[in-house]
Amino acid sequence: MWPSSWTSVFLLPLAEALQSPGDRATIAGWHLQSTQAVNSNLTAWSLPHANVSSWYRVGPRATVLAGLIQSGVYNESDLFYSDHLADLRESDFQVPWLYREEFALPALPPNQHLFLITHGISSKADIFFNGIQIASSDFQRGSYVGVSYDLTPHVFVGSNAVLIKAYPTNYHEDLALGWVDWNPHPPDSGMGVWRAVELQLTGPVSISSPRITTNFSSSETGESTAVIIKFKADVKNHGEFSTDVVIMGAILSPDLSRRIDLAQHVQLPPYSNSTVSLKTTLNDAQIWWPAAWGPQPLYQLSLNVSLLSGAISDIAPSARFGIRNVASTLNANNDVEYTINGHRFQVRGAGYAPDIFLRFDIERVEYIFQYVLDMGLNTIRLEGKQEHPAFFELADRMGLMVMAGWECCDKWEAWTYNEEAPGAQWHDEDYIAAYESMVHEAEMMQLHPSLLAFLVGSDYWPDERATQFYLSALHRMDWPNPIIASASKRGHPSQLPESGMKMDGPYDWVPPNYWYGKLFGAAFGFGSEQGAGVGTPELPSLQSFLSPSDLKTLWSNLNGGQYHLSPEGSDFHDRKIYNTALSRRYGSPQSLEDYIYKAQIMDYEATRAEFEAFAARQNASHQATGVIYWMLNSAWPSLHWQLLPYDLRPAGAYFGTKVASRLEHVVHDYESRSVYLINHSLESSGTRRILVDLVGVNGTQLLRREATAETVPLASKKVLSLLEIPTLLSGNIAFLRLVLTDDLNTILSRNIYWVSTQNDILDWDRSNWYTTPVTTYANFTALGQMQVVKLEATAAPINNALVNLTSIEVTLENQADVPAFFIRLAVVDPSTREELTPVFWSDNYVTLFPRERLNLTVNVRATEGWMVTMRVAHGEEQVIGRG
Repeated sequence: MWPSSWTSVFLLPLAEALQSPGDRATIAGWHLQSTQAVNSNLTAWSLPHANVSSWYRVGPRATVLAGLIQSGVYNESDLFYSDHLADLRESDFQVPWLYREEFALPALPPNQHLFLITHGISSKADIFFNGIQIASSDFQRGSYVGVSYDLTPHVFVGSNAVLIKAYPTNYHEDLALGWVDWNPHPPDSGMGVWRAVELQLTGPVSISSPRITTNFSSSETGESTAVIIKFKADVKNHGEFSTDVVIMGAILSPDLSRRIDLAQHVQLPPYSNSTVSLKTTLNDAQIWWPAAWGPQPLYQLSLNVSLLSGAISDIAPSARFGIRNVASTLNANNDVEYTINGHRFQVRGAGYAPDIFLRFDIERVEYIFQYVLDMGLNTIRLEGKQEHPAFFELADRMGLMVMAGWECCDKWEAWTYNEEAPGAQWHDEDYIAAYESMVHEAEMMQLHPSLLAFLVGSDYWPDERATQFYLSALHRMDWPNPIIASASKRGHPSQLPESGMKMDGPYDWVPPNYWYGKLFGAAFGFGSEQGAGVGTPELPSLQSFLSPSDLKTLWSNLNGGQYHLSPEGSDFHDRKIYNTALSRRYGSPQSLEDYIYKAQIMDYEATRAEFEAFAARQNASHQATGVIYWMLNSAWPSLHWQLLPYDLRPAGAYFGTKVASRLEHVVHDYESRSVYLINHSLESSGTRRILVDLVGVNGTQLLRREATAETVPLASKKVLSLLEIPTLLSGNIAFLRLVLTDDLNTILSRNIYWVSTQNDILDWDRSNWYTTPVTTYANFTALGQMQVVKLEATAAPINNALVNLTSIEVTLENQADVPAFFIRLAVVDPSTREELTPVFWSDNYVTLFPRERLNLTVNVRATEGWMVTMRVAHGEEQVIGRG
């Protein structure tokens, strides 16, 4: 899915793109080379007509390694295979690399200015233009620092050249995009032009991106909502004389049917920066909602600055905005609670990881967002991995909330008080770079309704001085959303309240009943990053990045380390805790296939239990106000910490989350043996019917019960107690089926558990920061001796209104008198047998009760045909339909 290599073009048509003041153009590609391969006369290399025919050609944004992959020097599949990434010579990336581009420009008329605008170079750079150094690494430093440089005095008529000398990045010394124990560090540490560089043509006065603030606080004002909106922008007079200008703008309604014009006269002193404000009232304003709660109407805003003669001097970047209100508060338990448009918003989310080489593909991001919403999640967290503007624009359109913030465990948290941080402690220049970074990121994010909050600290809070710089930057950019001190309750600066977020683990495997406890990461308060450490890909995925030796270690050496876990030396370099539980609970694996089958069962129940527990306790006496699963996805092919594998083929962890996060749901509390009715919706209410069935592995009916209850929005309630389950099992295991229907008998949720006489027993007193030990494991080994059931199964296409996706209906029927356990379905390419992506199942890894019939649907991109396969237990794949 990554963009293909860029062809070599020496002169880009920027002269055509930069015709009039207000025009902007992205430098569309670079020639890339190591300083080891060229002479040191950078002045010569930054002049036009230098011979770079031997340099590598890369796209508009590419770290050094991303560029070398793009140019064919390295092959991604090979780098990702086994431990091949470790074979790269680190010395190749411990020297600066050069990015050079040449383009044609016309002569600039009087009073026009040409600017070079950076948005992030990792992590510092010298910049040259036509033989002149316009910036040094003392100024262009920090991966998020964006700067505008005036090129006007140095522009040539005809060919012009830009040269960027990017210096090696060190996570402990630089304010960069770092990796800790998520995955191996890329050998280049993300060095290079990782965000696009722009050219901008203006007249004597320029204007910044717009910002908005509103008086909107709640949706309770009714349908005729009148909202006062204030627009702000910074204007700069680049000339030596005072100048009168007019700021003009227009707002277009989401359906383009209405337009509101704005105008304001401003007098600017020479060489001055000023902030201008324009205000208007939107009557019958359309309100923006998270995806599960309503539509995402987006208004369009255009702004420009004109001279009194009427000539346009500059045009602000086009912008879309949504009207909504986000707020946070600390409740009686000192936990953070969020509201959106006046309604309590329980965060159900996961931590997002960019690509390991910082490549950005908006199509891939859109697929990931679709998967997030398909799982029923509503938020993603960015821990120090802020993305590109298109990322936030997409989140706006899709109704997905984003928690942004700085990262942990490196230079970003190396303040004097923090003795745990491995980075070099901050000096004056670091505070300045942090301020500039915050200004740039806040300006980029300010308009976006998808932003839920910004965390100015992660594991630790910023010191007083850093906090003051951050707050000053955020206030300068009119930041309208909550500002959170950190992701933990370890402390906070005096300028901010306590965060209300806990970061007490776990990060490694814990049993399902853990989440119904009362300590550490259990379902209470707001868990900022936690999970059972699961996310095992299926066999076809594993075979693409693990060698035969790696695969053998995976199932036969259960204490063995893996390169595709966390780096060596980390507590997460092996799966000892996970594998011990797998063997004790489900039986020692007898083969690779057996191991992966049992791993999917483990992953499914682990993620389901976590999200269900937080749902069940969303309005308990100690409320569960939100949870961020660690993590959503991985930066490269990984064996853990992911709800969605790198190749975007959903597996057990994904579908456990999907079941748990249904808008209306019914769940089983492992500890109290209670059944809870869940409602995450904003409007659904009324009578609900809950059907409970318990059957043994031999199909014997052990329990059948029915109840009705009234559901209300944004609430959970206990509706049944099933304390008799252990006595009914008589030392065995059984399957518990919970079905939720509405007053029209429509099935809203179907949920099946495998339950045992005894739950796992946790030793809470021996908990550490990443897990809680288990002293006695639940015994599910009898599942391995179940009769393999032959199913009647069909798959056929059905009509849909989805663009570029094929819809298929799958019917499964269990004609036996015993349950059919954990059936996996897949859609594959008929010729290659590779699984198709993206793929969106209504359900998967399903269990059928005796004589039960189940209809499922799947939407998949299948341009060359499709074939649906079914696997019962870890048996052979069966083809059940094709098209």
